[in-house]
Amino acid sequence: MKKLSTLFLMAVNTSCFSQLYLATGASLYAKNEVLYVKENLHLNANSNLYLRNEAQLIQGASLSNNVGLGSLSVYQEGTSDNFEYNYWCAPVGMPSNTTGNSSFGITMLSRPETAILSTSSSILPQGSYDGTASPLAIASSWIYKLTNASSYSQWSAVGAATSLAPGEGFTMKGTSGTDLLDPLGLGIPNNPGGAQRYDFRGKPNSGNISVTLTTGNATLTGNPYPSALNLNAFLLDPDNLAITGGTAYFWQQDRTVNSHYLSAYRGGYGSYSPVNVNSEGIYVPAAFNAYNQDGTPNAGPGSGTGTILQRRYSPIGQGFLLNGTSNGTATFKNVHRIFFREGTGISQFEKKTPQLQTQKQAEEIEPLSYLRINSIINGQFTRQLALAFLSQATDGPDPGIDALNMTTDLPEDVNFRIGNASYLIQGIAFDPSKKIPLAVKASKETTFKFLITETAHFDSSQPIFLYDSSDDSYHDIRNIAYEIKVPAGNHTSRFSIAFKDNHNLSLEENPDSEHFIVYQDRLSKAIKASNPQLLTIHSMSLYNMAGEKVFKAKELQTELTYSFTPFGLPAGVYIIEFLTDDNRKITKKILLSTDGDK
Repeated sequence: MKKLSTLFLMAVNTSCFSQLYLATGASLYAKNEVLYVKENLHLNANSNLYLRNEAQLIQGASLSNNVGLGSLSVYQEGTSDNFEYNYWCAPVGMPSNTTGNSSFGITMLSRPETAILSTSSSILPQGSYDGTASPLAIASSWIYKLTNASSYSQWSAVGAATSLAPGEGFTMKGTSGTDLLDPLGLGIPNNPGGAQRYDFRGKPNSGNISVTLTTGNATLTGNPYPSALNLNAFLLDPDNLAITGGTAYFWQQDRTVNSHYLSAYRGGYGSYSPVNVNSEGIYVPAAFNAYNQDGTPNAGPGSGTGTILQRRYSPIGQGFLLNGTSNGTATFKNVHRIFFREGTGISQFEKKTPQLQTQKQAEEIEPLSYLRINSIINGQFTRQLALAFLSQATDGPDPGIDALNMTTDLPEDVNFRIGNASYLIQGIAFDPSKKIPLAVKASKETTFKFLITETAHFDSSQPIFLYDSSDDSYHDIRNIAYEIKVPAGNHTSRFSIAFKDNHNLSLEENPDSEHFIVYQDRLSKAIKASNPQLLTIHSMSLYNMAGEKVFKAKELQTELTYSFTPFGLPAGVYIIEFLTDDNRKITKKILLSTDGDK
């Protein structure tokens, strides 16, 4: 056991201890590095362990035997807006001479003044709604938790009580004004107008921390440690995967709405799937919904979209939702912890501005093949979907890969449909002949605009189409947005993502094609078709070379010749397809000229 028994400050680069004992009044200062303690910490009265400049504490034991009336101090920044929620999970609990983790409350948050000194924040009582940056005052009216809730109207008020169990997340709104005090002398004030710094002080959490989940119910939790959390390792832990479904959900809110009235909120939950332990994972941002005053989503249209943030490593204090996929407990473990600096890389807190520090350490990253599909709905908001390609993925639900849509009450929406559930992220084994269904919902006639906005580790020459079964058409959405008006209804089988335009696969699919002659009449410009074998023709479809259907004729019956006049088409090469009454195709190329062509 390492024992520090005198009052002093010590700068730590990289230090490892079997156990760490801080005597009464002693202090240890760790700056910009990792402090590793294999077993437990004993923090005697008035002792302090300071984690500064992205320093983090990691412990190795499976059980927490941390004890003492001293405190660990670690900073984290949240939004400074009075009207925006951050979702938190505390890395510390109340100091106690009882071993193990302990409960937390917002009375334990303070305002940093120097590198080691902080002033306790003022806690505004229920009925006071606006916190302030200087002096630091926190509105307790917005401190809530969510535990095994079947609906989002089941939030429980916490207020100023120190009753949050280890691993129990909570909501808190930010502050107004600025606090230009720079306690670390790095040119980063406590509140420059975009982020509010808080000092979490208490006994550090460690060891196994379990959260009870039940099927179909949501619980707010988060990273419960004073270090980064490898979210991939936590979600894909075999002990957790069947309980959590392998997905975490993050609240995002429209920051232009400045109101405390719930009915004015615009927000929703983005979805994170780790896919595999060594990947950067996939995060799909929230499509914002409106809410009734009782917390239930209302029937109003969507009104915005969140931003894509990196989620692989959850920073200190970051809260998120878990949605139970079976009854049981999900357990955070010390083996899930990692030293990773927060910044613009793959560890970002849900706030306006990221930290300035970035992590440069080498890491193992497994490339992930995926594409993002944006659907702009009535020009009001964007629903984004992500389609990942993995050899181990199935067409059914895959825990850790497929991510449910947690904002399903939008009157207009687009989702992947797996079984009876709506998903924002789906993994498949790539097959160019496969069609991936999209479920399109419209409460009224709605305009949808589809476009591929990003591909990663995906063949740049591979076409990507939106297939519309209503007219058997393919639309290249990799290179150009496709816009369509959809009538009211739930269209669960009309649209699909496809990788082949079946109209261009073969121009001689039917032996009858040899006798079926198609040409353009030079004088009338009409398309003529000769049917010497008197086949019964069900329909004719004409496609441009982008796979778009530009003309169709139905119920052609049995005729020796047919004539079609598709006005307004530009000159060029087209594909004409005849479908017989026994579902055989006759496909031909035809060169069309306009009236001015010779």
